[in-house]
Amino acid sequence: MTPAETLILAAYFFVLVILAVYGWHRYFLVYLYMKHKDQQPVPKALLDPLPVVTVQLPLYNEMYVAERLIDAVCKLDYPRERLEIQVLDDSTDETRDIAALAVRRHAAHGVDIKYLHRTDRTGYKAGALEAGMHVARGQFIAIFDADFLPDPGFLQRTVHHFSDPKIGMVQTRWGHINEDYSLLTKIQAILLDAHFVLEHGSRNRGGCFFNFNGTAGIWRRETIGDAGGWQHDTLTEDLDLSYRAQLRGWQFVFLADHVAPAELPVEMNAFKSQQHRWAKGSIQTFLKLMPQILRSDQPLRVKAEAFFHLSANFNYPLMVVLSLLMAPSMVIRYNMGWYEMLLIDVPLFLAATMSVANFYMVCQRELYPQTWMERLRYLPLLMSIGIGLAVNNTKAVFEALMHKPSEFARTPKYQIESGSDEWVGKKYRQSVAVQPLIELGLGLYFTATVFYALANGIYGTLPFLVLFQVGFLYTGLLSLVQQYAGDLGGPLVQSKEA
Repeated sequence: MTPAETLILAAYFFVLVILAVYGWHRYFLVYLYMKHKDQQPVPKALLDPLPVVTVQLPLYNEMYVAERLIDAVCKLDYPRERLEIQVLDDSTDETRDIAALAVRRHAAHGVDIKYLHRTDRTGYKAGALEAGMHVARGQFIAIFDADFLPDPGFLQRTVHHFSDPKIGMVQTRWGHINEDYSLLTKIQAILLDAHFVLEHGSRNRGGCFFNFNGTAGIWRRETIGDAGGWQHDTLTEDLDLSYRAQLRGWQFVFLADHVAPAELPVEMNAFKSQQHRWAKGSIQTFLKLMPQILRSDQPLRVKAEAFFHLSANFNYPLMVVLSLLMAPSMVIRYNMGWYEMLLIDVPLFLAATMSVANFYMVCQRELYPQTWMERLRYLPLLMSIGIGLAVNNTKAVFEALMHKPSEFARTPKYQIESGSDEWVGKKYRQSVAVQPLIELGLGLYFTATVFYALANGIYGTLPFLVLFQVGFLYTGLLSLVQQYAGDLGGPLVQSKEA
């Protein structure tokens, strides 16, 4: 081999090994979940009298869903004299009038609900939550984003866990109002189910750190203050505060059997924006807190799990590198012979990819024991979309590493609850110009690679090549098609994401 060929193969296998290590970590999470799956958290006692709870509803330009959220929260089954609701509205559009009117309507019926509007967005969501807490009267703080529909029993199901004075936060599982709206929403639902059921479930019951997800949870007010309060130097203020609180010794509870329904993004660019924010914020939190975690007196298993959790998005730059190296490395190894490919490539690829399939398969089996086999048909596309997000999330990772500031870009919601609802023509759509073209370019690159493999009889690599091909083509094409359809239908909000 030439030095260039040696370098390509060395880089290729180096990336594969790292991805395989993270793949094996998914097996560990499944093992941890199965080991502790019967350990359902229960309150130590029932609180009597019930404590005062403040429910915070942070809003920013959510004209389609603001009233729906306020109406749902005002139906919470909790003594009125012990319930305070804060509508924390940073909006600059019609949302202000819609939310203020809904607040006045419920206040007239005796609900303790207040409308708080800031004239600037300092700190974004974290700043709004901090400002609201300064004037809140509750001992406990529940938070719901605009796209959620909490059921009336939410507080009764969560607040009693605080009978244990060591409990600082209780997180519930997200549900999906519009899971069946499209193929994209179905895939998102499966992704989120696994995050909550397996990641949260295994970490929480296995004695490791896990995080508040920014909504559908309730905090002990004392915990927030003791951990340093809401801080806005990362895009994931919820993840940041969660780790700081657990480093202070507070314990968290995850309730997998209590579901808080929410609306999934129906547009690919909105989904990418959400994933970009989460990826960038997690790396920011990694850079901010990982040194402190490593210096702490936490057990090694807690530190190791925190490392894998917070660093997981580094996989995306590696995925981009792998994408670029797959074709040349395949050609080089094809000329060397099949033996090396079967001996090295296949085990590494199986570790990196089959672990993902197993991860989501186990989750679906746990949630849907009667229909989980039917739902497995979505797994290949789910894995492809995960690959297709590599360009989007790689950009997020590098922005975090370079400490590039960016505003908190909230995910647009359109009150899409059934297949007959429509998002085209509504406000808040996001335009992304360059990124889909890069994704399409990679999709075409893999299309050429697939043809090369077919022409030369390299059939063993085809399943992996097709995953990459479909992933990049799907994410790129859907971004452009939906953006074009939206442009024809109505107003467009330009995104700052390229």
